[in-house]
Amino acid sequence: MTMSHEQLIEAITKEVVDALTAPQGGDGQPCADCVRGCAASCSDKVREIVGNGAQRVSYSGAGHDVPGDLARYIDHTLLRPEATAADIDRLCREARECSFAAVCVNPFWVRRAAQSLRGTAVKVASVVGFPFGATPAEIKAYETRRVLRDGAREIDMVANIGALKSGDHDLVRADIAKVADACREVGAALKVIIETAYLTDEEKVVASHLAKQARASFVKTSTGFGPGGATVHDVLLMRETVGPEMGVKASGGVRTAEDLRDMLAAGATRIGASAGVQIIAGERGDEPY
Repeated sequence: MTMSHEQLIEAITKEVVDALTAPQGGDGQPCADCVRGCAASCSDKVREIVGNGAQRVSYSGAGHDVPGDLARYIDHTLLRPEATAADIDRLCREARECSFAAVCVNPFWVRRAAQSLRGTAVKVASVVGFPFGATPAEIKAYETRRVLRDGAREIDMVANIGALKSGDHDLVRADIAKVADACREVGAALKVIIETAYLTDEEKVVASHLAKQARASFVKTSTGFGPGGATVHDVLLMRETVGPEMGVKASGGVRTAEDLRDMLAAGATRIGASAGVQIIAGERGDEPY
């Protein structure tokens, strides 16, 4: 029997919550051994429910809950290595005209973007440990403070994917926490990229939970430079893992208003897209500019 959307979400929620409910340590947080053990012990259940159920839906959630104003959910993104000053200026102009949530640029361009967007509601986001996540935590923290000083107010950091897949969850949590601490110094938001295309469903659950433990603001699907981008399946799984109090950013491969609405319906609260102008123009029936 095919699950309804509501039944699917309820089932995933129960399994993820059961998996991540662990005995509390002295500080009130689940101990590291329990985080590792729970994710491993329930892997078959998570795989069965998420794989068999989520693959049967292409649009999760209630359509009437998807907001009409899509622009305010978009991080207008340009991270190509060949981007020029003129490209960054155009990105910022488009973000102002479309009222996007933020622009996301490489660290070198943060100061220029911040100057261009001064006096507007559009925030500047930048990337840390990008795109592989293999930079030592101390370097990620230094890089974070530097781009924050240059005017960024949102940080998209790449988690240490190799450490995660090696089972070194303490290192992954500490890596994220160091950047989170730097962000909190100035009230900046931290989005943790877990690069879902490299992970099993169980690893996606663990990575999302570690980001939550480390007090990140968002968990994010992809860099856009890996082997795959955001999927409804992954966004739904991440949302059910972190609960309602954290943001979920879907990034990579979101090219149409329909794609964007699918991600929002699955639980995303921010969308990373280089095609933001085309998405909004298509939604409004305008000619892309």
